[in-house]
Amino acid sequence: MIIGVLKEIKDKENRVALTPEGAKKLVSAKNKVLVENNAGLNSGFSDEEYKKAGAQIVDAEKAWNADLVLKVKEPLESEYKFLKQQIVFTYFHLAGVTKTLTEALLKSKTTAIAYETVEDKYNRLPLLAPMSAVAGNMSVTIGSYYLAKFNNGRGMQLGEVMGNFYGKVVIIGDGVVGRHAAKTAHGMGANVYLFGRHEERMDNLRELIGKKAHVLLSTPENIAEHIKDADLVVGAVLVTGAKAPYVVTEEMVKTMQPGSVIVDVSIDQGGCIETSKPTKHSDPVFVKHGVTHYCVTNMPGAYPRTSTIALTNATLPYALKLAEKGINAVKEDGGFAKGVNTYKGYITYKPVAEGLNLMDRFRELKELV
Repeated sequence: MIIGVLKEIKDKENRVALTPEGAKKLVSAKNKVLVENNAGLNSGFSDEEYKKAGAQIVDAEKAWNADLVLKVKEPLESEYKFLKQQIVFTYFHLAGVTKTLTEALLKSKTTAIAYETVEDKYNRLPLLAPMSAVAGNMSVTIGSYYLAKFNNGRGMQLGEVMGNFYGKVVIIGDGVVGRHAAKTAHGMGANVYLFGRHEERMDNLRELIGKKAHVLLSTPENIAEHIKDADLVVGAVLVTGAKAPYVVTEEMVKTMQPGSVIVDVSIDQGGCIETSKPTKHSDPVFVKHGVTHYCVTNMPGAYPRTSTIALTNATLPYALKLAEKGINAVKEDGGFAKGVNTYKGYITYKPVAEGLNLMDRFRELKELV
């Protein structure tokens, strides 16, 4: 199979979908790998390394003209012209963006396989988890940065100073993002309040994060009470493949302390905080009701070396299956099949169709494959 690896063009998106080592494994499996020139440069991988792995260095048009396209982020509007009846394997987050991308995928009859909706046999999200971990860790460090007075923050440092613990961090969502954010904040010495919907997880979460962490049931009343004096609020809510629900209302944000910070990691799925709106690395924050909002939709792009290696480790086994069997690979794996969001001009992942009000374009994948 001919496999194309693209250079990302989203603002400050420095990741690449495949390391040279990953390219070597695909080439060893008798595939032709086309890597766009300088695709891996910002992740620390040179064109020469890809050449040594057996890949060919080409321009964007040739990389797009492949049977299987590997990316990190969704195609942008300037890339829609390249879409055709091929497999594109990337993070799409279709329910969290405008309809235009989905409509372009349907028009071109592209097979869109979304990393974020692929499930394993335990119903976990193995291709989303690595980037969620990076974003969770980053949410606390970036939040701490914007609490600094020179950033118009409260001037409250998160952490332990001479035996005293400073800074209240409220984390909403107890999945991968939330757990990593909580561990990072607890490790710094902040006062951590983690909110989740799963009572059965709470004891395990306390054990995982640390005994000083507060693990609470996520209810509007609990969130409203604790958000008032929070220094940092991390939005980490996920509904697989669907738009995130608002768990923090604008009225709640109005009660927060001036100079406090919100990091809405859920923003790539629409955001879980009512006052959030997408931002980018080159202009990452805005202030509303006296609260600094950080809502960058591709947070892990700030740490491309770590992210690219972790992403390749997770996605490569699936890419190898696609390279060997094409779309037939999903017939043998129900969890992999859940990654197929569009196929043959139809939406095949119901939460996307529902979220975009396009149920008339929805078909069950098994009816089409």
